[in-house]
Amino acid sequence: MRNLDGKRVRWIRVRMGVLCGIMGVSLGVIVSSAYRVQVEDGAAWRELAEKQRQRRMHVEPKRGSIHDRNGQPLAVSVEVPSIVADVAEILHGVEGPGPQTVVLKDVAIRLGAVLSMDSNEIYEKLATRRRFIWLKRRASGDEASAIRDLADPKKQIRPIHGVTIEGEGHRYYPGRDLLGAVMGFVSPDGQGKDGIELALDEELRGRVEEVHGLRDRGGHLLFEGGQIDEQALAGHDITLTIDSAIQHLVQQELDAAMRTYETKGGAAIVIDPQTGELLALASTPGYNPNDYSDSDPENRRDRAVTDRFEPGSVMKVFTMSAALAQGTIKPTETINCEHGLYQVGNVTIHDTHINDYLTPTQILAKSSNIGALKIGLRLGEPGLYAALRRFGFGEPTGLPLPGEAAGVLRPKGRPWFDVETANASFGQGVSVTTVQLAVAMSAIANGGRLLEPLIVKRVTTSTGEVVREGTMHVRREAVPAYVTKLMAEMLTAVTEDGGTGVEAAVPGFKVAGKTATAQKVDPATGKYSADRYTASFVGFVPAERPRLVIAIVLDEPMIGHYGGDLAGPVFRRVAESSLRYLGVTPNDSNKTLTVSRDNDPADKVLAAYRPQVVAVNAGPTVDAIDGIPVPDTAGMGARDAVRAMLGAGLVPQIEGSGRAVRQAPAAGTIVPKGSAVRLSFEQSS
Repeated sequence: MRNLDGKRVRWIRVRMGVLCGIMGVSLGVIVSSAYRVQVEDGAAWRELAEKQRQRRMHVEPKRGSIHDRNGQPLAVSVEVPSIVADVAEILHGVEGPGPQTVVLKDVAIRLGAVLSMDSNEIYEKLATRRRFIWLKRRASGDEASAIRDLADPKKQIRPIHGVTIEGEGHRYYPGRDLLGAVMGFVSPDGQGKDGIELALDEELRGRVEEVHGLRDRGGHLLFEGGQIDEQALAGHDITLTIDSAIQHLVQQELDAAMRTYETKGGAAIVIDPQTGELLALASTPGYNPNDYSDSDPENRRDRAVTDRFEPGSVMKVFTMSAALAQGTIKPTETINCEHGLYQVGNVTIHDTHINDYLTPTQILAKSSNIGALKIGLRLGEPGLYAALRRFGFGEPTGLPLPGEAAGVLRPKGRPWFDVETANASFGQGVSVTTVQLAVAMSAIANGGRLLEPLIVKRVTTSTGEVVREGTMHVRREAVPAYVTKLMAEMLTAVTEDGGTGVEAAVPGFKVAGKTATAQKVDPATGKYSADRYTASFVGFVPAERPRLVIAIVLDEPMIGHYGGDLAGPVFRRVAESSLRYLGVTPNDSNKTLTVSRDNDPADKVLAAYRPQVVAVNAGPTVDAIDGIPVPDTAGMGARDAVRAMLGAGLVPQIEGSGRAVRQAPAAGTIVPKGSAVRLSFEQSS
């Protein structure tokens, strides 16, 4: 008995030892595994746990707004609902490929009904089985409400899970096509495209932030650090120098000119010559950036900034300024204009009007090519080229808009021949942009300073703190101040009786400016076309105390082609309305200019020059016509009626469409050349 008990005790001990050994080994394995998990592989497991526990997401900030100088909104960002799907959530609890396919097709049919989309299109998106799918971006409020109803268990027997509504920024332009080409647009991914939206995209977009948080089953994101300060991430707000009221006026007049004269396009600029601030920057045809995808890409470009053209006679202003500055001509001397024909090398230059001896003022007023080229040849190729460069031609103006053209001032790598110098002196063989012409004329208006044009007045944060201010920047002195005073006086002759720009005259104000009618080169032949022109007028008003520089350029008008007849009236209407809007009266403009320094040489020259302007007439001139009869346009279509009025030297103002039924003044009435005639058209019944 004792032996049996001893054996049993030994066996128990053996079993206990084996069990303890197994337990010891197991404990060692557990400790080893725990060491490996927590110490050796701890970092990897912690990272995996963090990925499973947390959600990382990029918060797209609200895009900054764009306003005009008076605070009127030009571009704002609004939040619109977009529908997204998480297929894993939709299929939660559904096992097997067959049942899952049935569920996805059913969901696609139900979603298609409320989103007005093809259910097959929705199913194809869901079949990708991705965790994030855009079903419909920028959905309507009714569609978003219907999606909420589909996910509500109280309203649906079979609610749809995994389909949520995300707020997405949408760019809206309250002015529609106002400033369309200047503003540009924003693509669905939030990237600025064209115009200001592209040029200032980095400032407008704001700071993209990566945040960490937990998303509950209801789809709500719980941020670790509390609620995100959206204002801290939001993009900057931009205030432009543009005045919406003047912009609207300019765009309206430019569109009307395009319809009346059947132009291919056009551009117009209004600029404050004292500061370089752009008050209006328009081009036509334009487009509505709210519907940019439906617009013609050709209409999206800003013609005032990107389109180059031969400027024609407006370049005589800068040739004359350079000659006066260098002393190669005197304001009172006369120049032989060769009775309208002059040969340079093997090229014969023509004048539109036959003239013999003209003063510099008369050369500008009558737009004599021969007079201008003789002045240009006196300067010589180096002098003329350097002068035009000082006025900013051949280089970008510095305007912060994409696609600005520099223009072409000379063939690269070689000097001009005499005929090229002659042509350049009156605007042939060189190319410029509308903004270059406006900035160069501003230098004449402000005392000789070539300014960098300003379009951004201020950049502020979403909380109103000023980031930077647009400041005036003088690029260089183009000509001395006394020369600009002479030029202002001389250029008023262009808009007075006998000048080519009488249509640009503004009642009560002196207008200084220059017309241009430039033939365009035919790309097919490489020669100047006989029926394709650019008509323009560039000037400033009031001439004594310039407040506005206005440049009007009409591309390939089909009805008429003279800059004075076509662009001149547009200039006048824009100037009249803009001055009235700004509160500038004729009394303000007639105040005597204050002399900034003693013994100003301009005052001495002007004192000797003014009395002789009318007296000097050493050759035959073209007499102004006292009066002309108004043509009868009864029953004519708009095109024929406009042609008849322009052919008679009158300015047509069109109302309605169809056939002409009334006109004022009546047919046969004797009126001064350049008078406006109102034509009323009605559709025949």
